[in-house]
Amino acid sequence: MSKKEPIFDGSGDDALPDEIWERFVRDNEQDIRASAPKEPSARARLVTDRLRKEQEAAEAAARGRKGRRRPTGPDGWRTGPVRRETYGRSGSGRRVWAVLGIVLCAVLLLVALNPSRALSLLTGDTGVDDSATAPLPAETAAPTAAPPSFDPDRPTLKEPFRGSPATRYADGAAGLVPPDATAVGGLSKERVATALASTRALLIEADLNPATLRGGSPEAALAIVDPRQQELIDRFTTALARPDKDHDPLTFFTRFDPKEVALVGDVVKTWGRMTFSEAPGGGVAVHADYSFVYPLVRAAPGSTEVARTIVRRTLDVEVPGRADTAFADGKLVIKKYDEDIANTSCDVHDGYIHPQFADETPSGPSPSGATVDPYDRRKDLTDDHHDGCGRATRT
Repeated sequence: MSKKEPIFDGSGDDALPDEIWERFVRDNEQDIRASAPKEPSARARLVTDRLRKEQEAAEAAARGRKGRRRPTGPDGWRTGPVRRETYGRSGSGRRVWAVLGIVLCAVLLLVALNPSRALSLLTGDTGVDDSATAPLPAETAAPTAAPPSFDPDRPTLKEPFRGSPATRYADGAAGLVPPDATAVGGLSKERVATALASTRALLIEADLNPATLRGGSPEAALAIVDPRQQELIDRFTTALARPDKDHDPLTFFTRFDPKEVALVGDVVKTWGRMTFSEAPGGGVAVHADYSFVYPLVRAAPGSTEVARTIVRRTLDVEVPGRADTAFADGKLVIKKYDEDIANTSCDVHDGYIHPQFADETPSGPSPSGATVDPYDRRKDLTDDHHDGCGRATRT
């Protein structure tokens, strides 16, 4: 007969054996100790702290790439949802205020040093009349008034026409604009156009060609003169080779001594007009009246002072009608020419224009003629303007 285990029915204290109870208590204590939280060791805390810092650094780098910061802590439980963007603006806000502070200091300094300039910046008024610098339209008739006075600032190597009405003139040959041709005096429209083009070419070769301006022989200009005017051609040739008071090439050509001065840049300002009409006896008569403004500097190395010489030239040429077949197409008969040169030494006849600079003692006789404005083109050139050596009111 098998031995039966006692049955615990809760009727008495002696119902559970002591060894079973002790084992129960021991097992429960082991389970409690195993499941109870343990305080990390010092090494574990160091490792945990290092990992946390590395994670924060990675998050900070990510925020920098995205251009925004995230809050370092959770939203307050009483504050409700917080816009994350507000946290990322604190640093940029400080930078904005720093920039504004610098700008304010610069404005205050500008006001203290130049109140008028500061006012013009605030109002948008630059104080400069745009019409004073806009290109002039082509001249079609004699002006009715002299050009206005300009800023008296002296010219510079960078701005050689500063303070001059020539700032509105055309550049070089662009200012020599012939009128539209029409048939006149028995000549076809095409032949009149050729006469106008030849007149323009003659002015370019005589007053704009760099070789001519440097004192060279203007062979291309002489080639435009009709060969039947051999006496005139010989006169020009003598004046160019052996200039003197009675043979002055400057009456028709613009020339500077390259050992003395040089052009500033490669721009000569031009303005004036060209007209045509029927010539007496048939053919076409062309009248040209132009002003040329030359900015110059001494040829010595390191020179910076700029002087301007203004040359006004008038020229009357003709191309005879069909009845006179001795004249070749493209050649001009020179009937009259005149010149007025402002800012040059008086009574010097060596074949060159000698501009006067502000920081030098004028050479030659003192001016004795009338005071004139070389930019005033209202009056025609007459013989009396050659009386004496006049003084220019401006250049």
